[in-house]
Amino acid sequence: MTPHYKVMKETISELRKQFDKDVETIQEAVDFQRVRDLYFSRKNGHVTLLMKELGKLSPEEKRDAGKLINDFKNYAENQLEEHQNDLKRRAESLALERERIDISIPGHRPNVGSPHPIVRARQKIEDIFVSMGYAVEDGPEIDTTFYNFDALNIPQGHPARESQDTFYVTEQLALRSQTSNVQIHAMQRREPPFRVIAPGKVFRRDTPDPTHNPMFFQVEGLTVGENITMGDLKGTLQTFLEKLFNRAIKLRFRPSYFPFVEPGAETDFSCYLCEGKNTICRVCKGSGWIELGGSGMVHPNVLKACNIDSEKYSGFAFGFGIDRMTAMLYGIDDIRHFFTGDLRFLTQFR
Repeated sequence: MTPHYKVMKETISELRKQFDKDVETIQEAVDFQRVRDLYFSRKNGHVTLLMKELGKLSPEEKRDAGKLINDFKNYAENQLEEHQNDLKRRAESLALERERIDISIPGHRPNVGSPHPIVRARQKIEDIFVSMGYAVEDGPEIDTTFYNFDALNIPQGHPARESQDTFYVTEQLALRSQTSNVQIHAMQRREPPFRVIAPGKVFRRDTPDPTHNPMFFQVEGLTVGENITMGDLKGTLQTFLEKLFNRAIKLRFRPSYFPFVEPGAETDFSCYLCEGKNTICRVCKGSGWIELGGSGMVHPNVLKACNIDSEKYSGFAFGFGIDRMTAMLYGIDDIRHFFTGDLRFLTQFR
C-alpha cells in the first residue's frame, strides 16, 4: 500500500464524517446548495478533487480507491436527495398552511356601501308622494332668468335676483336657488290636471351654519287642476307628514308673502317628538311647532306665463328642505355633517 493510497483512504473516511456534520446544517434551499457545491462542484468539490487524485495510484490501488470514492459519492448523493425531498415537503406544507382556511372562523364582512342619509330621506319622500298620485320631475340646475325668476312672478329689483343671494353664471344664466324652475318646465309641458314634485339640489349664497349651506337639497310640489283650494294643500301636506312620521300630525298656516303664490303661507306642523308637551324639546325648542316651509296658491301670473288658463284652473305649490327633514328624521343637529364625507358619521345610517 503506497503512502498516497493510505492518505486517500483516510481522507475519504474523514470526508464522510465531515459530510454527516455538514448535511445536518441544511435548513433551507440555500444551505442545500452550499453543501452540494462543497462536495460536487466541478472544479473544487471534494469528490471531484478525489477523482483527480486517482491518476497517482497503481492500477490495483486505483480500483480499490475508485470503489471507496464511488461508495462515498453514492452515500452523499442519497443523503442530499433525502434532504432535498425533505425541503420540498416542508415548503409544500408551509404553502398549504398559508392557504389553509379555517371554516370555523367568522368570515370578513365586505365593506359594502349604503345610500347617503339624504338619499334615503329623498327616496322616502318620493315614495310617499308617488303613492298619492304625484309624478317625480327633474330639471336643469343651471337655468335662464326666465325660468328662475320671470316666470315665477319675481320682478326686477327683487332681492332674490341680486348676486348677493344667487350664483350667476352669466347675466342670463344662474344656478337655481329653488326647484321652482322645474315646476315651470312641467307646466309648459303638461296639460292640467297634474300633480308633480321636484326634488333636487339648489344653490344659495348662504353662510354655512348648523341649518344652512350654500348647496342643499329641496323638494317642491305642484298641483294644478280645476277648483283646487287651500284645503287641498293642507290635506296633502298633512297626509304626507303623517306618513313620513307615522303618527297623527296637526298643521297650521301663517300668512306670508312669496311672489309666485297668492295667498301665501308659512307651513308649520306639530312636533312629532313631544307634541308640545316638553318645554326643552330638542326638536321644537318647546314651542310645539316645527317650520316646514313656504306654500300657497299658485299666482295667476305664473299660470299665464306657462299658457295655462288662470280663469279655469288653479293650483297650489309648496317647498321644503330635504336636508333639514333628514336631520329631523335621524336626530342630527348640524346639516353640515351630511357634506363632510366623514365615514365615521355616514356609516351610522346603514
